[in-house]
Amino acid sequence: MFKKFTNGCVSLVQKYLPDPFLFAAILSLIVFVFGMFMTNQGPIDMIAHWGGGFWSLLAFSMQMALVLVTGHTLANAPIIKKGLKKLASIPKTPLQAIFAVSFVAILACWINWGFGLVIGALYSRELARQIKGVDYRLLIASGYSGFVVWHSGISGSVPLQLGTAGKGLAEATSGIVTSPISTSETIFAPYNLIIFGIILITMPLLNRAMHPKEDDVFVIDPELLADEDLDVKVENPTFADKMENSPILSMIVGFLGLIYIGYYFMNNGFDLNLDIVNFIFLFAGIILHGTPRRFLNAITVAAKGTGGIILQFPFYAGIMGMMTGVNASGVSLASVISNGFVNISTAMTFPFFSFLSAGVVNFFVPSGGGQWAVQAPIMMPAAAKLGVSAADTGMAIAWGDAWTNLIQPFWALPALGIAGLGARDIMGYCIVDLIYTGIIISLGLLFLI
Repeated sequence: MFKKFTNGCVSLVQKYLPDPFLFAAILSLIVFVFGMFMTNQGPIDMIAHWGGGFWSLLAFSMQMALVLVTGHTLANAPIIKKGLKKLASIPKTPLQAIFAVSFVAILACWINWGFGLVIGALYSRELARQIKGVDYRLLIASGYSGFVVWHSGISGSVPLQLGTAGKGLAEATSGIVTSPISTSETIFAPYNLIIFGIILITMPLLNRAMHPKEDDVFVIDPELLADEDLDVKVENPTFADKMENSPILSMIVGFLGLIYIGYYFMNNGFDLNLDIVNFIFLFAGIILHGTPRRFLNAITVAAKGTGGIILQFPFYAGIMGMMTGVNASGVSLASVISNGFVNISTAMTFPFFSFLSAGVVNFFVPSGGGQWAVQAPIMMPAAAKLGVSAADTGMAIAWGDAWTNLIQPFWALPALGIAGLGARDIMGYCIVDLIYTGIIISLGLLFLI
């Protein structure tokens, strides 16, 4: 029965899910129409919101492109490839491979989502090279599935913003939260750790159970995953060629990078954000590739997968612009959705409905910061009226923000670029994970808080 359900989800997605670019375009039209009817704004107003937000994610787009490029480049360094090969040699069967990549990805994403996103995809590729008969699509989906826990972990933007002192915290929460909330009440709250622990233990088993029968397995030729030869020998090298193939400059530049990394952690603690993750990946790649030429060749190979990010992220920024664009009364489509869930909530069900509302809003506003800016001013005052703590409300929003990432191509693009697959190849499996984790998180928020 379960296999039939999984196969049905996979088949449905394969038939009807369009390319991620078309998906973004369709979402744009849906938000355009709903924005007009639900906020009483005209078409020109919605177009203005769309165009005004279109380029608002340029910095973030560059960060995500660098997640893909620097992570892929680092993985192509000889010592890292050896490490991945050893890690991939531990599982011996296709089912063990699915379990292993799921477990590693969930744990890595809880520590840091950017790190986990890259590690899950790279580990999946190496497993596909070594394990015969493993379904490549399910491997990549399993490597991506860990993304569902990132907002509840130590790099989650919502709990970190709640724990950051300053005037911005009070403004974002409409004056409800005026002092920082300790991570012991959010990330390390018992109910949050229980939800995370259940997902960590059981979702690898769920992904393992989804592995197709032998006749239906999608096996990729290991030769298609072979790394390109990055060592180019030059006959009669010029002075410039000798510089490019000398490790001296790489070591000097890399050493400067290491000094800054040490300085950063000394002054900021274990605060992993996209910038420092990319910085670590970049300078580790420079050092471990040995020579500038080998590093540049690896960068060139990795950059081939960034097309989807470059094209699609501006469209999602435009969607965010329409979702958050307000009418003359200060009402936006995102606020209408959030208020709708608030109006049907009680003190017991409020965290649950906050989770659902965040999941819906996240589908159209996939930026954690953008979603927090929209929902916090609505959900926090409502929580205070119902007697629900700001910490619990924040974590409910955080879980919802991460939950629907499972079926949102926006976040999957870097992993898909590394894997060389399309969104429809993995989203059928992700739907099953979405349903399962939705049940676990909902029950946790209803009965553990």
